Amino acid sequence: MSSVERAPNIDPVLSSGAMKLRKRKLDNLPWDHSGRHPGNRIFWRVILLMLKVAWDYIFRRKQIDQLPPFEGGRILSSMHLNGLVDPLAIVFSQDRRIITMGRHDLMTMPLVGWFARRMGSQPVIRRPEIKGGVSNEEYAVAINHRTLLTMTNCIAAGHNAVVMPEGKSHQDSRLHRFKTGPMRFGINAAAIASHRDAPLPALQPVGLHYRRHYWFRTDLYVEFAEPIPIPTPSDLELGRSLIEGKWVEPPSVQVNQLREELFDELSIITPDAPDWQTHRAWHLMGHVRALESGRRLENFREEVLAAREVRGMAVDGRITEATVKVALQAAEILDSNGLDGRSLDAGGIREDRPWLGCLVGLSLMVATAPVVIPSTGLQAAIAWYFGNRTDEGIDARTTYHMLAAMFSPVLFWPPLAICAAYFATGPGFAMLPIAVIAMFIAHLSNLVFLKGYDLWTEFDHSSRRIKLTSSSEYESLLEMLSETRSSLNLL
Repeated sequence: MSSVERAPNIDPVLSSGAMKLRKRKLDNLPWDHSGRHPGNRIFWRVILLMLKVAWDYIFRRKQIDQLPPFEGGRILSSMHLNGLVDPLAIVFSQDRRIITMGRHDLMTMPLVGWFARRMGSQPVIRRPEIKGGVSNEEYAVAINHRTLLTMTNCIAAGHNAVVMPEGKSHQDSRLHRFKTGPMRFGINAAAIASHRDAPLPALQPVGLHYRRHYWFRTDLYVEFAEPIPIPTPSDLELGRSLIEGKWVEPPSVQVNQLREELFDELSIITPDAPDWQTHRAWHLMGHVRALESGRRLENFREEVLAAREVRGMAVDGRITEATVKVALQAAEILDSNGLDGRSLDAGGIREDRPWLGCLVGLSLMVATAPVVIPSTGLQAAIAWYFGNRTDEGIDARTTYHMLAAMFSPVLFWPPLAICAAYFATGPGFAMLPIAVIAMFIAHLSNLVFLKGYDLWTEFDHSSRRIKLTSSSEYESLLEMLSETRSSLNLL
C-alpha cells in the first residue's frame, strides 16, 4: 500500500454553511474555459491591499523562503490546518495572480462570497455533501467539471493555483489522504499547454509552519520544495477535447503517480508527527541540541528545521523511544505553563525579566487605544466571539481574525473617517483627504498597538517562566531536561 493510501481518510464534519446550497449563485458564478482568469484584475489589487492588512495583523513574525524559479503555471499545495489563513499565507509567498477552488458555500455566502467571486474563486461540491443530501450527484458533477475546466485552462495559461489536496481543513499533525483533483486538472493543464506549445505546469509543494496555528499573533514560516513538473499525458487528443470545452479524465496511472509524489514531497515539509505532543518534543530537543552546541535557535525557521532533523534521527532509530518519551513529558510541562523550548537556557529555565519592554509595550497600547478601540475594537470583539464559538472547528478561529482585519478598511474605517473629517473641517472638499489620512492613522495606530501587545506578551512569558521555577514541577523538569541532554550528547 502506498504512503498516500495509508494516510487517514476522514470525511469532514459538515458545518451549517456547507449544508447551504445556493444554486442560483453557483450557476451565475464567473468562470472561463479560454485560459483567461475569471476574476476582476483591478479588484485583485484591492483584495491584495485588504489581505495585506490581515497579513500584518495576524502574524507577529513572518519568514518566507525564496520561491524556486519556474516558467509554467503552478499548483501550490500545502497541508491544510488553518482555514482561510492558509491560502492567505500562500498568496503572499508566491509571484503571480492566483486562482483558487474551495467549498461551494465560500463562493456564495454573504460578503465573503461577493469578494470570492470577484477573485475568480471556483466552487466544489464535495462527496460528503452529496452523501449528506446537500446536492444531487448530477448537479455536483456539472459544477465540479466546470470548475476543473476553469482551473485547468488557467494553469495551462501560466496562472498559479492554490489548492489544498486534502480537500478539507483538519487538526492532525500529519497529512490526510489526498483527493485526486489537483493531479487531474494538473495533468489536463499539461495536455492543453503542450497542445498550445506553452510551458508545462508543475505541482509546487508548500510548507506552512505556524508556531500554533490557532493563536493570534503567531509566528509563520513558509518554505518551498522543488517543483514537481507535470509531464504531457500520452493521449495526444486529450488537449484537443479539453480546449473544446469537454472535461475528460486523464490517465489514472499518471494521476496516482503524481498524487504519491506530491504526498511524499509534502510530507517532508509538514510536521509529519504521530501527534502534536510528539511534535512539541521534537522542537524541544531541537532547542536542547542547539544549546548544547553553544548557540540558540534565533528564529522560527531555525526551530522548524532543527525539529525536522530530530524527527529524522527519531525515525531512523538514532534517538530512542525512551528519549523521546522523556522529552515529550518535559515539553508537556512547558506547554501546560504556556511555554516552549525558547524558555530554556544552558542551566534550565531563563529568568530574565524584560521590564523595559513591558513598560514600552503598555505605553504604546495606552497611547494608541483612543484610536484603536473606536476604529477596530468592535470588529476585533466580533472576531473573538465568533472565532471561539464557530462550528467550523478550531482551524477557523484565526479565519475570523483575518476577516475582521481585511474588511476593516472597506466597511468600518470609511464611515468613521468621514465622520471624523466632517467634525474636523465641516462639509467641503477637504473632507476626502482628511478621511484618507484618518484611515491611515487608524492602520498605523493598530500596528503600533500590536507592537506594544507583542512586548507585553514577552513580559507575560517571562512571568510564566519565573512562576514555573517556583513550582513543584520544576525539579522534575530539570531532571527530564538533563536526561534528554545526556541522551542527545551520546549521538
